[in-house]
Amino acid sequence: MSREVSRAAAVALTGLTGTPVMVEAAVSQQLPGMAIIGLPDTALAEAKLRVRTATAHVGMPVSERFVTINLAPASLPKHGSGFDLAIALSALAASGRIPARRLSEVVHLGELALDGELRRPAGLLSSAIAARTLGFRRVMVPESCAREASLVPGVEIVPVRGLLDAVEWYRAGAPPLTGEAAPAVDGESAPAAACALDSPHALDMADVIGQPEAVEAFAVAAAGRHHISLTGPPGAGKTLLASRLPSILPDLTDSESLEASSIASLGGSPLMALVRRPPFESPHHTASAVSIIGGGGGNEVRPGAITRACHGILFLDEAPEYGRAVLDALRQPLENGIVEIHRSRVRATLPARVQLVLASNPCPCGNAGSPDTATECRCTPSVRSRYQQRISGPLSDRIDVRLVLRRVPRALLGADEGRSASSRALRRRVEQARAQASERLRGTPWRVNAEVPGSWLRARDMRLPKGDTAVLDRALDLGSLTMRGYDRALRLAWSIADLSGRDRPGRSELARALALRGGSAA
Repeated sequence: MSREVSRAAAVALTGLTGTPVMVEAAVSQQLPGMAIIGLPDTALAEAKLRVRTATAHVGMPVSERFVTINLAPASLPKHGSGFDLAIALSALAASGRIPARRLSEVVHLGELALDGELRRPAGLLSSAIAARTLGFRRVMVPESCAREASLVPGVEIVPVRGLLDAVEWYRAGAPPLTGEAAPAVDGESAPAAACALDSPHALDMADVIGQPEAVEAFAVAAAGRHHISLTGPPGAGKTLLASRLPSILPDLTDSESLEASSIASLGGSPLMALVRRPPFESPHHTASAVSIIGGGGGNEVRPGAITRACHGILFLDEAPEYGRAVLDALRQPLENGIVEIHRSRVRATLPARVQLVLASNPCPCGNAGSPDTATECRCTPSVRSRYQQRISGPLSDRIDVRLVLRRVPRALLGADEGRSASSRALRRRVEQARAQASERLRGTPWRVNAEVPGSWLRARDMRLPKGDTAVLDRALDLGSLTMRGYDRALRLAWSIADLSGRDRPGRSELARALALRGGSAA
């Protein structure tokens, strides 16, 4: 005689978006066995072997009849081993081993070992965040990663060491929810970030020698989160500057930190604290478009480098060596701040709010424009032209700050006066500029100048006097600026004004913004 259908809650992730999944189990009068239906992938289909072995190992084998597991909604593809715990508890409830009354009120996350122990599934923090967003108040997770799950505010975490503990928790009555869920646990995230920045081994902008204009331009770019392009010969300091940019950026806000942490949780390592510092991604120039933008095979969606760098820096060194298709694929995400991935059965939207930094040589040999005859460029004009055209015009038009660097003369190598300001001092200036911009943008959906649309800056309340914008108007009339470039120069001018503590940009700020877009740090 068949028993009633039992249901246990779980969450299916598509990128970072969670969908509620009810794991239904029913016992029928057939030969012993188990089947999992509802579009599982290979790892999930193998759960029936893990579940039967684990339940038998802890002395609670599932029914001696046939157990059917349905993952509803059946039309949604599911992947991964994070459904193991929900499948096991649902099957045990259908077999009469545990009460099924509260199974559908708790989200269950965990991969079963053959001895009944629970392991962390990939994307645990993302799944916990999704559970809270979907309205669940309680999440059951492996005890080993309870600290990671507790980083999510507004949910009660039920840590269990293994399947036996989960069964005992339900047999004990699954106590009702308390009035308020436990607050998020920040751990040592903020102090750890401060210690990392103040460490004598931390990357510091003071390491940059003989490039004061470029360092100041980086501070402007950091203030408004503008994209940067660096062109110069090998050894001019392009990589040095780019690697120090995160050190002058402010800490992430609470919402940014939670999103960056959920992206980081998609990897295999557990998080002990929220990500508080802006991430930095620097993929090799042989990387494919899928590894940069995101994608995946079949019905699974994996984030690319542009998503892993969300709210931080995406640094593409030797940018012309990347495939043309890879570089052009960046254009839409840079404009919209999101990546839309479409597959035959799956559509996912991933965050991609990054600050792009491109570094390139002036020519294949790297010596074009060098004043030193010993390193004279031997590339033909056509070779130089083809090399520079590997970065398309539409992508280049989305770059706000374009710097041309020169090699540092030997006379500055041992001189302290050639060193730049420290990252701590620059970060303090950037934080003040961000605060001024945030106050101006209060009540709008934008937080930094790079996000502000040009139509808003050209509206009546924000419009600058024609006498000040004459330099931009003339560049637009001559065709040296596109309309997109015009708006980006306006945003850059506002960042320059914020960094200087001025209420509005004037003629000098607009002229400097145009110079920075044209490849000069002056």
